[in-house]
This record gives sequence, C-alpha cells and structure tokens, in this order.
Amino acid sequence: MTHVLGVDSSTQSTKALLVDASDGTVVEQRSAPHPAGTEVDPRAWLAAFDEAAGPLLGRAAAISVGGQQHGMVALDAAGEPVRDALLWNDTRSAQEARDLIEELGGPQACADVIGSVMVASFTASKLRWVRDHEQDNAARVTEVLLPHDYVSRHVAAPGTTAFTDRGDASGTGYFATAKGEWRPDLAAAAIGHEIDLPRLVEPGTAGAEMAGGAPIAGGTGDNAAAALGMGLEPGDVLISIGTSGVASTISAVPVADGSGAITGFADAAFGYLPMATTINAAQILDLQAKWLGVDHDELARLALQAPAGSRGVTFLPYYGGERTPNRPDATGTWVGLTPRTTREDLARAAFEALLCSLADAVDLVVGATGQEPRRILMVGGATKSAAVRALAPAILGRPVVLPPSGEYVALGAARQAAWALTGSLPQWQLPDTETLEADPTPGVREAYAALRDA
Repeated sequence: MTHVLGVDSSTQSTKALLVDASDGTVVEQRSAPHPAGTEVDPRAWLAAFDEAAGPLLGRAAAISVGGQQHGMVALDAAGEPVRDALLWNDTRSAQEARDLIEELGGPQACADVIGSVMVASFTASKLRWVRDHEQDNAARVTEVLLPHDYVSRHVAAPGTTAFTDRGDASGTGYFATAKGEWRPDLAAAAIGHEIDLPRLVEPGTAGAEMAGGAPIAGGTGDNAAAALGMGLEPGDVLISIGTSGVASTISAVPVADGSGAITGFADAAFGYLPMATTINAAQILDLQAKWLGVDHDELARLALQAPAGSRGVTFLPYYGGERTPNRPDATGTWVGLTPRTTREDLARAAFEALLCSLADAVDLVVGATGQEPRRILMVGGATKSAAVRALAPAILGRPVVLPPSGEYVALGAARQAAWALTGSLPQWQLPDTETLEADPTPGVREAYAALRDA
C-alpha cells in the first residue's frame, strides 16, 4: 500500500493525514496546536508540523501542505523572520488596502489586475502596513512567503528555494490571477523595494523533494485544498458554515468583480475558485441560543416547531458589520415582532436569516460564473444542527449534498501529493454523502430580500 501525507497548517493547528494513495482512505491522523492571535512567530508552525506530521513522514511516498491563506511571512537575507507573521484575520492594514486599490486605478481596475478587490486580508496590504509603520523591519525584508510556502520549505531538502502554487498566490495582491503569473512590481510597490517571491509550481507537479527523495507537491491555500479534498468540479457550489460563511464554486474562467463581493481566486488545478464570504455565520446561532437560554439542540427543536417565515419575523444578521454585502458599520436588524411572537418564531428566524445570507452568497458566485449549480454541497460545524439540515434545501430551493465530516484541507493536500507522485489526479470518492431535500419556501427569501434592500 502506498501512502501520501496531507497537511493542513491552519490558523488554529496543524493537522496531518496519512492517506492510502489508491482510494483516499485515511490511515492515521495527528494534530498539534498553534498559538492564538492575529500575528504569530511562524517558527511555531514548524514546531507544530514536526509534532503532528513528523512521525508520519517516513511512511509517506509524497507530501503536500495546505495552509491558511494570505498570511505574510517576511524573511531577512538569512531566511529568518523579520517580525511575527501577520495572519489573514489581522485587519490593521484596512487603510493600506484602500490605498493600494487607489494606486491601481480603483476597484474594477484592481480586480482586473489581481482578480479581486484588495482587502486587509491580502498579503500586499500587510506589506504596505510594514512599510509605513515599521520602516526598519521593512528595509530588512528580502523574501516574502505565504504560510504554506514556509512550512513546505521546512520539510524540503537543504538548499531548496521556496515554492508555491497559483491557488495560494492568487490571494497575495501581487499575482495576476487570470494570467497565472507574479507581478513583482506590485510586491515591490507594497513593501518599498524589490523582494524575492517563491517559484510557481504547475498543478500536478512536485515543487521539491524531501531529503530522502520523496516528492513535495506545490501545496495550496486552505480553500483550494478543501475543494480538491471534496472533489469539486465545475458547477459544484460549496457552502461552508463556520466562524464566517463561504460560498465558492469551481469555474473554468476567471472572475474579476469590481464590486468586491466576489474574490476571484485560482484553484489548485487549472481553473478558478470564485467565492463570496460573510462575516456572520455560526455566531448568529450562538447568540440566539444564548439569548433564549438554550443549547443548540434545543434551539433547533424550537425552530422546527415554528412555521416557515417565523410568523412574519425577519432579521438581518449583520451583528458585526458585514462583508457580503459590504456593510462594515451595520448591526443586526429585527422586524415583524408582535405580542404574538413566540420563542419558536425567534429561533426559526435565526436559522432563516443565516441561510438567506448564505443563499445570497450562492447567488453571487453563480451569477459571477454564469453557470447553473450542478450540486450544492454544505459543510461546517453548523451542519450538525437538525434545523440547518431541514431548512437549507427549503431556503436554497434545491437539494443539498452533505458530505461526511472530515479534514478536507488536509485530505485535499494528500490528493495533491498523490497527483505529484503519479502524474495523475486520483479520483477519490466521498463516502456516505447525504442528500437533503425539502419543499421550497421562496417567501422566506423574499421577505429577507425586502428587508436587506430597504
């Protein structure tokens, strides 16, 4: 049996899966935590990799590393970190992102060049922040890597130059996504001088070898790795319900949305991965359970006792502002409350608002690509809720495929490793998927849309 190793170096932890290369069966799984915070010494990721993946390396014929997108790992001439890495969720560079958009000629011009409208998550905005606020550190930067690049080079044979893939590169702000090439001039403009960037590795090929000769695939960002892990194909739409809500799809053509609603990333193969992201997702249910004084199971039970439309109760769940639509100063807005409103109505309205918000995100990615969904898949911790399962197909108006729970970023990295090993992308099947169906409730979305647009 040939094994490959897939690694997810995420914000919270390193997760390593040893996988049977023939069919994708997970043979062994290990993990190690990362430090908390929005800026982290990247050497902590290497220690976590050694703890989680190190014991499995000797059994792997190939390896690949997926990782959190956007993070800035700035290195000096000796290859040492100049400062702690700024992660995707560090928003101090919001003004710098706006400055870079203006320098590129505005939002649509920015999207035309890099595939997306710059936001604070993007690496380029973080480089500009260092240039403007830490001049001594900026002057010492000679090379900038993404988190997965930094971990990949750690496992490579000594002397290996850094490498990356198009999927993760497309979230930097200095990569021409539609053309598939670096824009070193944009990286230099962000930090204030020329810097070294990783080699780009073609999909399905090795970027380097471990000391023993086993190939290391190019790796990729977490969203692209998850798409590989689930075997998404053009026309598939994936909804992820976590801290944030994400709707993404595989597209054969690039997307350049000047409104900023869609980020036009590349995928880890030869296509593209446009996505829409909401700030408010699982927190909507967390807050509703807290306010009603119940746990999540009871919240779902209450919700399923109320009728569709929650007897006229509707709300916008923009508790912490919102990214899609772009309303950073918004708050949660409830309407339709009357003396007849029940706890059950309030519970159901929370689920309906969450799913309507995600349905809007699905509409955006579908509209951006012009292709009708082939399948809608849904993942994330909230999918354990009986109410989410019951109401999702009703509000989305179509069946929803529920894959089994799993570490899909690490599994996608393992699939990428097998691709680099054999030269052929393996066709692993998702086991035990469940299809959710329900009668559509279009009136719920209509009420939500009326409030959203008011």
